[in-house]
Amino acid sequence: MDPDFVERRRVGLENFLLRVASHPDLSSDKIFYSFLTEADSRLKALNATFRVKNPDKRFAEMKHYGDELQSVISQLLRVRARAADRLYGVYKVHGNYGRVFSEWSAIEKEMGDGLQSAGHHMDAYAASVDDILEEEEHYADQLKEYLFYADALRAVCRKHELTQYELEMAAQDLTSKKQQREELATGTIRTFSLKGMTSKLFGQETPEQREAKVKMLETQIEEGEELVKERNTECEEFVKSAWVDIERFKEQKDHDLREALISYAIMQISMCKKGIQVWNNAKECFSKM
Repeated sequence: MDPDFVERRRVGLENFLLRVASHPDLSSDKIFYSFLTEADSRLKALNATFRVKNPDKRFAEMKHYGDELQSVISQLLRVRARAADRLYGVYKVHGNYGRVFSEWSAIEKEMGDGLQSAGHHMDAYAASVDDILEEEEHYADQLKEYLFYADALRAVCRKHELTQYELEMAAQDLTSKKQQREELATGTIRTFSLKGMTSKLFGQETPEQREAKVKMLETQIEEGEELVKERNTECEEFVKSAWVDIERFKEQKDHDLREALISYAIMQISMCKKGIQVWNNAKECFSKM
């Protein structure tokens, strides 16, 4: 395995862990602590998609944004990789210039020194491509970090879907229990059910049986109401805390990507200036022949 690649990934992981460790809540999270202390810890992503009846529009839009962000950054990285391949070829061609000029200088007397000097400039230019590509990889790694950011956004949205789904299921179960209680109290079956068919086949329940079921339903309804309150509180707290983190990471993302793109543009400008300087030096060498 390429040691430079391993080192870049190590630095990326270290930066990520430092960011998590600096977070006021995540730094004391049990999962984060387990990740740092247990060698065999595994974090599993939530793969199931839950269909919620009342999705939060903000999280739906954020999930869509995460998909779009990942798509855009992936395309940008592919374009950069193709450009880097072509750049490598251009630089290596300058190495061929250097070889040809050096060989040519061997058969010339008056022009020999100028050709050899120009060849040295071309060789130095060709050799500099490795450092340039390494610097490019540094900026690419910064962009790749936000591929994981997009994944994290989608994970938060899926977690919200799960929380909302559990709330809706609890509310639906509570509504069903209340309907059953009303049916027992009035003796009217509003919808088709196995209970209704059983009553028609085997007769109505005795008052004692009905009273016992009503009491059981009352208990279940009380428990269901408490569960709905808990789920609702859990959902509200998750939305509040998650949205604070989303806004915080959005600001950090804007800053990080802006700085990375500006630095990348500066690097490209510097690289072009070096190319111009190499050919200016070559021109000076040719002028002295």
